Amino acid sequence: MAKKKEHLNLVVIGHIDHGKSTTVGRLMFDTGNISDQQLRKFKEMADEAGKGGWEFAYVLDNLKEERERGITIDLAHKKFETDKYYFTLIDAPGHKDFVKNMITGASQADVGCLVVDVNDGVMAQTKEHVFLARTLGVDQLMVIINKMDMTNYDQSKYDKTKEQVQKLLKTVGYKVDKVQFVPTSGLKGDNVAKKSENMDWYDGPTMVEALDNFDVPEKPVDLPLRLPIQDVYNITGIGLVPVGRVETGIIKPGEKIIAVPGREGKGVNGEVKTVEMHHEQMPQAEPGDNIGFNVRGMGKKDIARGDVVGHPDDVPTIATEFTAHMVILNHPTVVTVGYTPVFHIHTAQVACQITAIEKKLNPATGEVEEENPDFLKNGDAAIVKIKPTTPLVIEKQKDIPQLSRFAIRDSGTTVAAGMCIDLVKKDITK
Repeated sequence: MAKKKEHLNLVVIGHIDHGKSTTVGRLMFDTGNISDQQLRKFKEMADEAGKGGWEFAYVLDNLKEERERGITIDLAHKKFETDKYYFTLIDAPGHKDFVKNMITGASQADVGCLVVDVNDGVMAQTKEHVFLARTLGVDQLMVIINKMDMTNYDQSKYDKTKEQVQKLLKTVGYKVDKVQFVPTSGLKGDNVAKKSENMDWYDGPTMVEALDNFDVPEKPVDLPLRLPIQDVYNITGIGLVPVGRVETGIIKPGEKIIAVPGREGKGVNGEVKTVEMHHEQMPQAEPGDNIGFNVRGMGKKDIARGDVVGHPDDVPTIATEFTAHMVILNHPTVVTVGYTPVFHIHTAQVACQITAIEKKLNPATGEVEEENPDFLKNGDAAIVKIKPTTPLVIEKQKDIPQLSRFAIRDSGTTVAAGMCIDLVKKDITK
């Protein structure tokens, strides 16, 4: 059996009309993940709709409305393979109304690809997407400087745009020497999967080669165990089987565990009997594994979705209040102190109240713009204090980043997203 390729989640971000969908469509076609026949079909559809040349974008923009409007609305998940990796591709919308979907995408991504039109350079959404990618933990980034065919493959134009993007990346804290830049034409296929004959001045990798230069993020096995529970089953003849994904650390049969907050808010102790994945017993489970584990010592009513399992010597943190770095994406009016929406944190959904808005930040640079503002509106970034209405497990970004991120949803839409930077810990021994 061939060794299974390592898996990476890739989010493609950038300003509207900078060629994200076209580049990705071209990538899928040139790597053999779409057949000639499928592409011909897309080409016919594009021509019929009076959008000749849009066939590559159609690969991903498979919602009818998107084809008609020519913009990407929802997240398209596609799988493709390179020589080295197996990627799940998250094509994120560039249009500002759809930033909330991009957040969902970026928070699931390991690595990112920023697409910038060489003619436009850095635009409003380029800044916003880069800032959000950084905030949401996309640590590795590559930059595609696209539409080179429209400048007759001019190196000086490429250099100028590259310098502009490097400046932006520095302001949000990316290490610029680690970021790969590739001049491409998504439409014509230059430097996507095949080396371009039109840019002999460029001797770096193609887009596909650059993807293979990404590193697989290290699995956080050295961090303490954190396993948010998704469901709890009581199986006849076996007993209690909680199900969830290991975010950090390792879980093994025979270990003592604690689930918090649990029904009383003080945690529930138990012991792991077996660990299973895809109906096979495992000697241990590590970060990224979706598992079921049989527990003795816990009852069906003691634990529920949203509880987090850890080891008794490093109990998951219950916060009585926390401080967060937050971005408002899509609120119908404004956000003020007293606002109590539902926070989605790992598998928990808990109403939390905003008790103070401490600082408003510049979303592109993170610098403080205003102390104690009265309200926040769409596009604002801020440092806020938050109080959960019921016990909630959350961790500080610097300690366990995997359990620090959250999204705020209200009436069916994602209103904001952010991460916990500080907290007041509840003492569960009292």
